[in-house]
Parts: sequence; C-alpha cells; structure tokens
Amino acid sequence: MNLGAISGVIPAQWVAADLVELCTPKQWKTISTKDLKEEGYVVYGANGQIGFYEEYTHEYPTLMITCRGATCGNLHVSVPFSYINGNAMALDNLPQDLIGLKYLYYALKARGFDDAISGSAQPQITRQGLAGRHVPLAPLAEQREIADRLDTLLAQVDTLKGRLDALPAILKRFRQSVLAAAVSGKLTEEWREYSKYRQLAIGEEKLSIPESWCVSDLDDLISSDRKICYGVVQPGKEVAGGSSLIRVCDIYNGEIDWANLRTISEEIDEQYKRSKVKQGDILITIVGAIGRVGIVREPKEANIARAIARLSPNQSKIIPMFLHTWFSSPQLQWWLVNSSKEVARKTLNLKELKMAPVSVPPLEEQTEIVRRVEQLFAFADQIELRVKAAQSRVNHLTQSILAKAFRGELTADWREQHPELISGEHSASALLARIKAERATQMPAKRPRKQS
Repeated sequence: MNLGAISGVIPAQWVAADLVELCTPKQWKTISTKDLKEEGYVVYGANGQIGFYEEYTHEYPTLMITCRGATCGNLHVSVPFSYINGNAMALDNLPQDLIGLKYLYYALKARGFDDAISGSAQPQITRQGLAGRHVPLAPLAEQREIADRLDTLLAQVDTLKGRLDALPAILKRFRQSVLAAAVSGKLTEEWREYSKYRQLAIGEEKLSIPESWCVSDLDDLISSDRKICYGVVQPGKEVAGGSSLIRVCDIYNGEIDWANLRTISEEIDEQYKRSKVKQGDILITIVGAIGRVGIVREPKEANIARAIARLSPNQSKIIPMFLHTWFSSPQLQWWLVNSSKEVARKTLNLKELKMAPVSVPPLEEQTEIVRRVEQLFAFADQIELRVKAAQSRVNHLTQSILAKAFRGELTADWREQHPELISGEHSASALLARIKAERATQMPAKRPRKQS
C-alpha cells in the first residue's frame, strides 16, 4: 500500500500524517550477545527477543521496526520493561492516549517500508529514511474499531492458515499409508480374493504379506547383464555440453529432477559405462541421505554419482514401478537406513543392498498394485495443488484485509452510524493537532535504566 499520495485513497474524515510527527524513531545502543544475561529484562534484537539484560530502555510496550538485514521492515511490539537493541528502530514518544499502538502497528504493516529501505549489500532503515513516510490517521474512536475488527479477522486468517499448513503433513502420512498397504497386500486384498498372511522378517521388524507372494533377495531380481552398481567416483570439473550426471540432490519425492543435472566429460562418462542408466532403472541413494528412490521413466542418457546405486529389474520377475514402490515404503526405508554403516558419512554397502528382502506378488497383482498406488498418489497430488493455491490466496488475504482497512472500507458502515465521533473536536485533523502539541511538550527519551 503506497501512501505517498495517501489523500486520494483514504476517507475524507482521515488525514495523512508523517510518521515522525507521531513518534520519535530511535536506535538505542546495541548490547553485544556476549553481554546478555540468563535473566533480567527482555532484550529485543532485529527479529524479536534474543535474551536478557540488567537494564531496560522501555517501560511500556513499544512498536519497533527491524532496521538492518534481510528482514528489514518487520514489525514487533515489546513487552513492558524491555531493552530494544540498535538493530531495531524503536518508535519512541508515541502518545498512546491519542494514537493506538495496535492501530499504528496494523497501519505500518499495511503500508510496508519498501520506500524507506536503503542500501543493497546491507539493507537498512534510518531515521532520515522514515521522514516523509505517511500513514493514515483515523479519528481515535475509529482507530479502536479498526484495531478490534482486524484482531478478529486476522485471527480467523491465522486459524485458516494453520489448518492449511497442516495439510501437507497429513498428505505425506496418507502417501506413506498407501505404500505400507501396497507392500503388505492390504491394498489389493479384495482384488486377490485370497487373504491368508505370513510374516516376513525385515531386519528386526516383521511385515505381514500374503501367502501367495514369494520372497527373494534383491540380487535375484536384477537383470543378469546389468548388475547392481554405484556410479562415478571422481566426476572432475563440470564440462559444458558434457554427459549428464545424476546426483543425490537430483532425486526427490520418488522422482529424478532432470532439469538441473551436472555435466561431466565424455571421457569420464565412458570410463563408467557400467553405471549408465536406462529406462526402467531404479536409483537409490546409498551415501548421506540414505534411501531416496527414483525411477528412470523415459529413455534418457545419463550416468550416476558414487552416492547412488542403480538397480535394473528383471522385468520377467518384477515390474520396475513395483520395486520402486517396495523401496519407497516405510518398512524398506527403515531397513535401508538401519542397514547402513557410519563411515565418514552414513553409507549403505552394495553387499548389504543386494541382500535386501523383496516380497514379490504375481506379475498381474504387481500391475494392479502399481495402478492403485499411482491413482491414489494422483488424487493426493491434486489435493496438494489445491492446498498450495489456497495457501497462496490466504497469504495474500492478510495484506488485502489490511489494505481494505486503511482505505477506510472496513469501517465505512461504522462511520455512517457514528458521525459525531469523526467530526469537530473528534476529527482526525483535530487529533493530529493534539498529537503535535503533546509531542512538543515531551522530554527526550531517557537513558537506559538499571534494575533496582
């Protein structure tokens, strides 16, 4: 909300006031973090409370603006008896009997400080930068009404935002439940029509699987001409136009991100012909972030890094996407992590990986499991997209409500019902004159006071 030409957007009964007419922006002496205490008066830094000190600068709640760094322009309100460090600009000498602290907080949140921030390498807000920055000043009674209405509306927005923010975690648990049901046979129980189960040991854990499913070591399910292997040990410098290399960071949420692959020389790529990928290959990270799983869905030319193992399923025994589902499940993710060893970094040995237990349904049931998992995941993906769209709208809703409030639209009905509270001696222009008169008689802000 740019209030440089504020008079054209606020109600006729309001006035535009220069911020320095309403208060005295001041940066107090900064306390070094090494001088902070374990108890005492609360100390505020650039972004809220940072510790305690034996002195305080502000006896009453005070509005402050972050005035240095990437979060320049953030607003906070101190608790009583607190010390406001120099990384925040305290708005001192605000006559709170004539302008509400909460009203000014909301008004400044609505306008923002883009036009007051200077510096590029280190953004900052100075007292001089705040001069000439206008805020809308409503009559005192209307200020209280605006603050009360915003308290109610923004609390509702925060509640809605909290509920939306919780949904991604719920969807993650849903996907994990789908995978767990898939590898235990529960997802296709009614399709199979035969539901006797037996126990499969996965490390120290037990998994119930249908009696009709076989159990094999992973190595027995891999193509004989493309054994399990890891990738390029020393990729060298990146080479423009070279061969693509898939790293751990390129495998995320069960997929491979092909957009930002590193490139290596063709000579190094040729040295590691054994680890080049083909369509249908499963990739599992085996160093550091153990257990990320990806699948090569289309014919692609790429190699893999040392921290990744390539599995080439024997498709006469197991469908690639079912093997992907198996290793993505909570049960096998647990096995992968707990089978790894702590070396320089957590590492899963290929010998251990080859011995990974795999429960193998008949091919027809594998196909049905994959179909159902993909259908349910697509449903979750659609919900996730809607959640993100709703989050985006809600994130803009707060600023939209604030803008409406400080254009006077939120209290238009209130002004019609209370003309006597916004005119004459109660008008905003009369209020501004009283603020100026009261501030003219104020003493400068005192030095920090020690605890008695």
